[in-house]
Amino acid sequence: MSGVSFAWPGRNPFDLVIENFALKRGERLFLVGPSGSGKSTFLSLLAGIVTPQKGVIEVLGADIAKLNGAARDRFRAEHYGIIFQMFNLLPYGSVIDNVLLPLSFSRTRRARAEAGGGVHAEAARLLETLGLEKAVIGNASAANLSVGQQQRVAAARALIGAPELIIADEPTSSLDRDRQQAFLDLLFADIDAAGATLVMVSHDESLSSRFTRVVDLTDIAKTARRG
Repeated sequence: MSGVSFAWPGRNPFDLVIENFALKRGERLFLVGPSGSGKSTFLSLLAGIVTPQKGVIEVLGADIAKLNGAARDRFRAEHYGIIFQMFNLLPYGSVIDNVLLPLSFSRTRRARAEAGGGVHAEAARLLETLGLEKAVIGNASAANLSVGQQQRVAAARALIGAPELIIADEPTSSLDRDRQQAFLDLLFADIDAAGATLVMVSHDESLSSRFTRVVDLTDIAKTARRG
């Protein structure tokens, strides 16, 4: 990111300015910062969910700030895996259907998944690797899963097809300490195997030792509320 400026309108207007930020391929970056500092906005900019009023956001050689909405959506589908804080699963879809959803929007990721023995087999492998029981994988709909199970499905959905960049917004917030560590062990193993880059936001700074780099958003960004 270079010279990025973004402003939220509305009743509680909010400005975020990032002069310079760089992320290396293969990094595990842990992003921290106080509530209201703009962490979710930063992730939205990085993912092209929102676009800045000014500046360059270059990802894999493409300035996503210059792409139109449809082109950004295609780019995100090809290159990003996102673990949302609220998981955003399709409640009445099966576990496998939820994991396979990104492949409907990316031929590249579908081809990578098929190379592992077929897309269904790859989805099941990821889910088992992340600790989901075989009986749940085969039969359950997302609406019937526990929070911890939903978390694993959301992670598998982000990882399938080996996207280059994984963005995770508080993915361990609903787990106790032991399960947090176990979940990160499994998540990191698949990310490392794919050679992917990880950006993770969490309020739990005790997890920071697991990452190759820790960044406090207040050190790289300026924020201000207007009105």
